[in-house]
Amino acid sequence: MSDPRYPIGKYELKPFSEQQKKEWLNNIRQLPTELEYAILNLDAAHLESPYREGGWTIQQLVHHVADSHMNAYVRFKLALTEENLTVKTYEEQLWAELADVKTLPVNISVTLLHALHLRLFTAIKDLDLEQWNRMFNYPGKPAPISIWWLLGMYSWHGKHHVAHILAYRKSNNI
Repeated sequence: MSDPRYPIGKYELKPFSEQQKKEWLNNIRQLPTELEYAILNLDAAHLESPYREGGWTIQQLVHHVADSHMNAYVRFKLALTEENLTVKTYEEQLWAELADVKTLPVNISVTLLHALHLRLFTAIKDLDLEQWNRMFNYPGKPAPISIWWLLGMYSWHGKHHVAHILAYRKSNNI
């Protein structure tokens, strides 16, 4: 791993294929369980430790995944139902400093992710090619993006943060 910020590399859009769709949808479906296993048996001191130098604590990271994927769920639903959409961004760094992130146990976010990802998977698993190609505006991106891009991004995002936690565990012999 050359850059600890990107343990699996940066997100790269892949062309649509049934095989790629199956892989990315499976990643969406499996993320809550993978995250749950990644944090298994971590104690309070581990959860309060940064997962990498200059990074959030593991607690913040787990809650961030829930925050981010709640936003993703809404973005998918909006992109499927609205025309000329521009999705809203959020200040993830500020969200990571709020009281819920600081005080609630990580199992709250893991439980939320189990339900959320079941809803998300069920909402998008049977989309047709026209729906995958629906476009919307995403602030910070120079051109409209597709729902297909969004699927790949959030498939990657979950794997990305699970890899952060696993790298932390490995570097600390946990």
